[in-house]
Amino acid sequence: MPHILVLHASLGTGHTSAANALAEAYKRFPDVQVRVVDVLDYTNDITRAALQAFYLNLSEKAPPLYKVLYEATESDKPSEPLGSEKLLSLVSPPFFNDLQTLIKETTPDIVVSTHALPVQVVHHLVERGDYSGLHYVVITDFVAHRTWMATGVDAYFVPSDLTREILAGRGVPREKMFVTGIPVRLEIAEPKDRYAMRAKHALPDAIPIVTLFGGGIPAPRVRRMVAGLVASSENFELVVVAGRNEELAQALEDVESSANVRLQKLGKIDFVDDLVAASDVVITKAGGLIVSEVLARSTPMIIIDPIPGQEEWNADFVAGAGAAIQLRMPEMVPAALEFLLKQKSRLDDMGIQARLVGHPHAAMDIVEHTLDAWIEQPTTMPSQSV
Repeated sequence: MPHILVLHASLGTGHTSAANALAEAYKRFPDVQVRVVDVLDYTNDITRAALQAFYLNLSEKAPPLYKVLYEATESDKPSEPLGSEKLLSLVSPPFFNDLQTLIKETTPDIVVSTHALPVQVVHHLVERGDYSGLHYVVITDFVAHRTWMATGVDAYFVPSDLTREILAGRGVPREKMFVTGIPVRLEIAEPKDRYAMRAKHALPDAIPIVTLFGGGIPAPRVRRMVAGLVASSENFELVVVAGRNEELAQALEDVESSANVRLQKLGKIDFVDDLVAASDVVITKAGGLIVSEVLARSTPMIIIDPIPGQEEWNADFVAGAGAAIQLRMPEMVPAALEFLLKQKSRLDDMGIQARLVGHPHAAMDIVEHTLDAWIEQPTTMPSQSV
């Protein structure tokens, strides 16, 4: 009965969602014990608040500064110190003593990290000889920052061939990397008929459905997009999901449907995948998880407002693959959408490209690999170091 610890950090939602998807997949196997842990729960309140405020304030309120810091800790040179040395100079391991104690006392057979921070905490234990089990890294951005790299990692599960080539250029052996995609909820691997999903959620089936996930985009920018979209000469239904963003919900209160565009405004929902499956186009930011979920449904995207750093790279990857259009100006979204709705062949091609780079079975593929390796470990999977 293997004991698995899945580690994430609540800095953004994508890493947490990936960890939960993996736990869901592990629970499909009998006699497997799995526990999901937010590493920030195992540090003190001051450190947790500081890290979360640091991420939020830089990534959402000061993107240029975030980009400077992100790129300052990045390097393409294999001779440069590993990301662990750079990251741990910012976040010292003693702040995570409780997490290290948890790992040493519970002695998991497998640790899976879906964020760079726990990668480095486990790396520290491996270096000290305090953890000898299997350690896997699941990279949740399409272009991996150097801080994802560490010694003592048994395998990396990466989103794309591009990710693998970038890491190979930094010294990670190709045989230790597996292109699985980013793990998404298991329901996304199940077929869903577009029109059945529309009927389920009272959406029209005779006109296009366009979904805008706006919770992570500044409210004024979403308002400008929505105001432009409802003024469109094309006929479609626009579904705007604000999630927990109350500021956005308030900003859209006085925006109404038009003669051509029916506007539906939603808050926090539990049927994101149904909505993606029902949509002709999804408008979203470039978080690794939401992009992976939409790709897995073969739905074309318009990517807007990526945060400098990893989201820019995610957006470049998806647009470069032909599955999305990437835009900086919210005012350009209505024109881009009108173009796509008038060019059905272009939308069809984008859907095909999304299908080619989407990985709906990523979570199960990763879990099966780790369990097979655990079974075979004594003879075929000796731990190696990068």
